[in-house]
Amino acid sequence: MLRIAVPNKGSLSETAAEMLAEAGYAGRRDTKTLHVVDAENDVEFFFLRPRDIATYVASGALDVGITGRDLLRDVRRPDAREIEQLGFARSTFRFAAPPGRFHALEDLNGVRVASAYPGLVDDYLREHGVRAELVPLDGAVESAVRLGVADAIADVVETGTTLRQAGLEIFGPVIIESEAVLISRPGDVEGTDTLLRRLRGVMVAHRFVLLDYDLPADLVEQAAAIAPGRESPTVSPLRDPAWVAVRVMIPRRGMNQVMDQLYALGARAILVTAIHAARL
Repeated sequence: MLRIAVPNKGSLSETAAEMLAEAGYAGRRDTKTLHVVDAENDVEFFFLRPRDIATYVASGALDVGITGRDLLRDVRRPDAREIEQLGFARSTFRFAAPPGRFHALEDLNGVRVASAYPGLVDDYLREHGVRAELVPLDGAVESAVRLGVADAIADVVETGTTLRQAGLEIFGPVIIESEAVLISRPGDVEGTDTLLRRLRGVMVAHRFVLLDYDLPADLVEQAAAIAPGRESPTVSPLRDPAWVAVRVMIPRRGMNQVMDQLYALGARAILVTAIHAARL
């Protein structure tokens, strides 16, 4: 039975649970439940703190888990390896400090840097030959400079609004681009291939839609240039031999522009259908 670690709270939890449910797995009915057996799919789910998941997987206590790349790097457990990007909870880590105080990474030599991810930041600084004093914090890192416990911070940056409100500006290179990832313990783990196929099917369903339309038969090549699909469109004859029905899978993003172009070409009865599961 495949043992899977799932975040029990935080920004990763809800989307991870939804993704597993869309992949056909049983979920928990009560948020206080920490263990669910899905006998039909031969898996067990363990709901854990996101920061602890890499530790459990690296130790071999659990087979695979969903966590953030930032958390995986921060706990410094090389035995837990990233095997798939899951496409949600994306974030960017950057350095920030009062305006004009620092300009480049090497300016951090000998200063105090606060972060909720001290392992990740320390590894990054050492890799680039910078020796700084790390100040570990659990949260509200942007207040560390104002309160005098650090000279700079390293934190998640989305729009930068929170940092500006705290009187800080971003400087230096990107530390890491993070997102939710599936991690695995060392060695081959039976059942992982099925889990991966299902999760990839969910990600395909999120990114693509099915597009159906009717079109004059002599315009198929031009239409295929607009919407080529994954391999090529499916073209079926209609009662009127001058027309055909076309089905193609296209990216969800930009689908309205594709519909507009096909309509301008001469396509009619253009329909979009969501994809609920896929195997490509």
